[in-house]
Amino acid sequence: MEVPKDYKYSKEHTWFKPVRETEGIIGITDFAQSELGEIVYVDLSQVGKSFRKDEVFGSVEAVKTTSDLFMPAMARSWK
Repeated sequence: MEVPKDYKYSKEHTWFKPVRETEGIIGITDFAQSELGEIVYVDLSQVGKSFRKDEVFGSVEAVKTTSDLFMPAMARSWK
């Protein structure tokens, strides 16, 4: 498995890919996906809202469980 070097990762298996100075794309790792199993619902906070590193920004619900999503990086902290 290839791990992109420009991504930032949290201990809770979320990743952040910088796109612009204060914007990026967020996802969950392959490991988290395999542990959760079938994902049935994702709840995200408002678009445009700012979050601090390690702050909960949403949740993912799977057949097995529901898990919080933690912000893996702060804006401008990836440089």
